[in-house]
Amino acid sequence: MIKIFSLKDSNNAPSAADSSDKVQRTSPAILRMQKDMKELDLPPTCSISHPNPDDLLNFAVFISPDDGYYRGGKFQFTIKIPNDYPHEPPKVLCTQKIYHPNVDLAGKVCLNILREEWKPVLSVNNVVCGLLYLFLEPNPEDPLNKEAAECLLANRQTFASNVKRAMRGAYFSNVQYDAVMLT
Repeated sequence: MIKIFSLKDSNNAPSAADSSDKVQRTSPAILRMQKDMKELDLPPTCSISHPNPDDLLNFAVFISPDDGYYRGGKFQFTIKIPNDYPHEPPKVLCTQKIYHPNVDLAGKVCLNILREEWKPVLSVNNVVCGLLYLFLEPNPEDPLNKEAAECLLANRQTFASNVKRAMRGAYFSNVQYDAVMLT
């Protein structure tokens, strides 16, 4: 009987010298990322940068909304793809301190597809478009920054003013925000 999942005898195992000649095995996460990058179809307001071209699992995303409260800003996120991707969602962090109902001051992002609604059929393209959507339509009903969410629900004009001030690097509510306005 053939045991498909059993390990080979140590006699048949390749030596270290033999294995160095063989191509290193590519992980499923890397294979999926190669596919995701080939199929990437981002709007002109979004871009991706790989600081290390040899590392497909860690990269930066830049979003520059052309509409809404955050128009005129440029926002950067780091994305780390876990080894069990696409079965687990990417880990996303905003690198700047911004005033947003769905991004806390530590950079954590509240986006449903990064949590309970993640499915392996989703891709990096879906994640980036989801981040862009958060800037076009902030969701005060599912906040990480409760103060920003309450302000958005209570008075949209005050919220808009706070966003513009924060994007210029203002200090308010005991927080120094990062200047993210494009020049």
